[in-house]
Amino acid sequence: MDADELDWNRTLREQWEVHWKHQLRARLEGLTDDEYFWSPVPDAWTVRPRGSSTAPIQAGAGDFTIDFAFPQPVPAAFTTIAWRLGHVIVGVLAARNAAHFGAPAASYETWEYAGSAATALDQLETQLDIWLAGVRGVGDAGLRVPVGAKEPFPEVPMADLVLHIHRELIHHLSEVCLLRDLYLHTKPATNGATR
Repeated sequence: MDADELDWNRTLREQWEVHWKHQLRARLEGLTDDEYFWSPVPDAWTVRPRGSSTAPIQAGAGDFTIDFAFPQPVPAAFTTIAWRLGHVIVGVLAARNAAHFGAPAASYETWEYAGSAATALDQLETQLDIWLAGVRGVGDAGLRVPVGAKEPFPEVPMADLVLHIHRELIHHLSEVCLLRDLYLHTKPATNGATR
């Protein structure tokens, strides 16, 4: 097949969709609130009820906020599943969906963070659906168009942003799966399910 005939848009979407459908989604099934908020180390960054954080920055518009600091601490703070999902939902997906695909404006400061695992997974699915529909909608020609001033590197083509977002999703959601495994092996009395 000639590279000019290849459906690059489908290929880029499938990079994420295959990983999601055949590896990650099943690994997130049954995520409990205890796992969602569990921290294997003291002072981990997480999503917390408003007013209960001691992090330098607590961002969020609802009953829950997400821990942050600027500049980032060195070494980086350890983060819980709740924090990682919040980052993926807002910083990786919702902000990009707003910037590029007409979704409502979203930022760490204005987001209503999930107070439960089920709500976080619903938010994740919603943002993933918007992202994939948006990528599908740009077609092959749109993948060549520079992303513009809404991104830190405005001159790169949309295809580069799609690849970056998919790497971020695979990276961070794989970390979530690892934390679930760690939880399972350190708290077997709390969570008897095997994955």
